[in-house]
Amino acid sequence: MHEDLIEMARGLAEPCASLYEKVAMMANLSSLLFWNVKDLNWIGFYLLKGDDLVLGPFHGQVACTMLKKGRGVCQKAIETASTVVVDDVEAFPGHIACDSSSRSEAVVCLKDKAGRAFGVLDADSSRKSRFDSQTVLLLEAIGQMVSKAWS
Repeated sequence: MHEDLIEMARGLAEPCASLYEKVAMMANLSSLLFWNVKDLNWIGFYLLKGDDLVLGPFHGQVACTMLKKGRGVCQKAIETASTVVVDDVEAFPGHIACDSSSRSEAVVCLKDKAGRAFGVLDADSSRKSRFDSQTVLLLEAIGQMVSKAWS
């Protein structure tokens, strides 16, 4: 099933010239993943503004608008410039509970052509240990597509 999602995502992740096109691409990818990946209660994008992350397109419950530097799983992905998977968010120091039903989280760092982080793709589940290796690979593939289309 993930191969089909990756193929559909390729059709949505075209190179983007304007901010409007980038927002539309992220909105469509959020929708694609939300409706086709089992057991997600939230998925979307946060974009760097200075040192903080600002909410971008997403699907799910209302979310935190701003994630301050040094706190939470999303900022950890930015700090490490890598994917961060948390099987139990209650055990993660500094976890930010935008949706109290979230129990596990996977966050993919998005990078421009120069390798600088510009945001994250964030996925939450109400199920602990939801993000297996196949789902993480899917999220990373989507993140790479967004990064390539962004630049």
